[in-house]
Amino acid sequence: MRIALLAPPGVQALDVVGPAEVFWEAARRLGDPTAYEVQVVGTKEGPVCGTGSLRFVADRTIYDSDTPIDTLLVAGDPSFDEIDPAVIAWLKRRVPSVRRYGSVCTGVFLLAATGLLDGRRVTTHREWAAKLTREYPNLVVDPDQIFIYDGALCTTAGVTAGMDLALALVEEDFGRELALIVARYMVMFLNRPGGAHLAAQMSSKTSIQRSQEYVLENLSADLSVGSLALGAGMSPRNFARVFRREMKVTPAEFVEAARLDAARRLLVDTTAPLQRIAHTCGFGNVDGMRRTFVRNIGISPLDYRKRFRTSWSGIREPVEANTARRLQIL
Repeated sequence: MRIALLAPPGVQALDVVGPAEVFWEAARRLGDPTAYEVQVVGTKEGPVCGTGSLRFVADRTIYDSDTPIDTLLVAGDPSFDEIDPAVIAWLKRRVPSVRRYGSVCTGVFLLAATGLLDGRRVTTHREWAAKLTREYPNLVVDPDQIFIYDGALCTTAGVTAGMDLALALVEEDFGRELALIVARYMVMFLNRPGGAHLAAQMSSKTSIQRSQEYVLENLSADLSVGSLALGAGMSPRNFARVFRREMKVTPAEFVEAARLDAARRLLVDTTAPLQRIAHTCGFGNVDGMRRTFVRNIGISPLDYRKRFRTSWSGIREPVEANTARRLQIL
């Protein structure tokens, strides 16, 4: 599958390098370098100047003759002032012929300028969401997502979210097993929490920050709204209101995400019994932990451990038919 990464001048370097590395690692794990063929497409002749004083040698430009593209992703430019009409014309011509297309970060502005996204649900970097809504009112902009699928269209939040999208595309193409292997190697979440949890890291509310730290350090404790509110010196109602306003999630959702993340790490990195992990992470019992896993990631804790630990150790496990014959754990 040919992955074309359109890189405008001033491109955010990681918008290109991040997805490219994910696709390359997936092909390496499959033992087939041609599983993904990544091409950087420039918008003019010569090297593409990116952020961080990096330069890319484009494989092709928009002025070269057309070649088949499976997936077209438009990388973002954090400082663009105007959009080259030639880029818009190229996108209008190429998008209808690809299997799927999308953008990383502010690359959505280039796609939006074509008119092809009118009425579609999209996301972008939170700092640019208001501008996108203002300039393209026909779009449905949701800035609180890591990435959004809308049919063949996929758009992402800022910078590293391009890697999350690439990982999701690998899972779509070759199955969850391969995606887990790539995620493990690249030290990534297979399903990273969205903008709400990222916003939590930047909360300006000292009492809420202290509550977050308490949750992460005391997963087996009573983490009910009443208990957390008492520790924050607030009424339960006010605590819940302030927490949701700052985090964009409820206290219960934050607690569940923290417990789930801790359990996932223990399942992969230790041989501790499920009951001990359930108790340590505050689920109470294995049934409670299993329900949380199934609801959030679609598999049981035992299946998660078997898939992830065996994938990392090199022991083969049954995987999807289209991947099993090719998958090589290196």
